[in-house]
Amino acid sequence: MCHWYGYGPANKKFKVLRNPCLLDKMHALELRNVNSGYDGKAVLHDISFTAKESSVYVVLGPNGAGKTTLFRTIAGILEPLSGNVLLDGEEISSSKELRSSINYLSHYNALPEEMTVYNALKFYSDMEGGDPETAIDLLNLKEFGNKRISELSQGQKKRVSIAKVFLKERDVYLLDEPTANLDPGLSKEIRDIILKLSKDKLVLYSSHNLYEATDIGMNLILIKDGKLAMFDKIANVRSKEYRVGIKASQDISKIVDAKKGEGGYYILSVSKPEEAGLALKKIVDKGIMVTEMRELDNPLQELFEK
Repeated sequence: MCHWYGYGPANKKFKVLRNPCLLDKMHALELRNVNSGYDGKAVLHDISFTAKESSVYVVLGPNGAGKTTLFRTIAGILEPLSGNVLLDGEEISSSKELRSSINYLSHYNALPEEMTVYNALKFYSDMEGGDPETAIDLLNLKEFGNKRISELSQGQKKRVSIAKVFLKERDVYLLDEPTANLDPGLSKEIRDIILKLSKDKLVLYSSHNLYEATDIGMNLILIKDGKLAMFDKIANVRSKEYRVGIKASQDISKIVDAKKGEGGYYILSVSKPEEAGLALKKIVDKGIMVTEMRELDNPLQELFEK
């Protein structure tokens, strides 16, 4: 029998994620001319794309753009007004088996408030399969196991919602703002788990944090006004201008065209990242120690300004 393993907080081994038996089975999620919405009124308009590379697809867009509607349509909660949503060539909305191979984490914490954390996860595992103890260990929820959901903070409820997602292996994960209301340490742990998961799964991941999106995502799905504005690799998203912040042991403004700016940085503007590397070499060759160098802007930000 094959088991699936990964590593959670503090490198604790848990029996979840990464099934070696299924590593050679790649899945394809395809949307064909999808219009979807509520009460007959379309929110999404003529959406078409195919996701077949195991990775994290970051779903970005302004508030009200249709990101949650997209997730709900793919999950089979909403049936498209027209068009097709296919997994491996089969219509998702017409197949209970296909819908069960997709796990959707809503940005709302829809949990049974009067149940304890353990009993809530046991309730879901009895219906869908999986091991509540494993999920509790993975999300560091042991101390809250006997607490009622209603007694938890919003961040703790989010952890329980994420634990529910990882009860059982699925083929496609739809994660709507999974790190919202979480502290930075736990957010990083969740991202690390998701990155491991994405090595052989399709993961659609929405976030309002553009730096987080750049950090975790390989592919980009940009939704604007209910339409697909971009479907591409994040690496292909380029800024017209890059602002680089440099901290150094001496004044570097006479060596490169940089001006002292915010946060004690010398600000260098370049047209492509390679120019920043050449500037760094020039500074170091002069015997000046560079203590920090970082990009000050996120290229994804420009997508919201167009």
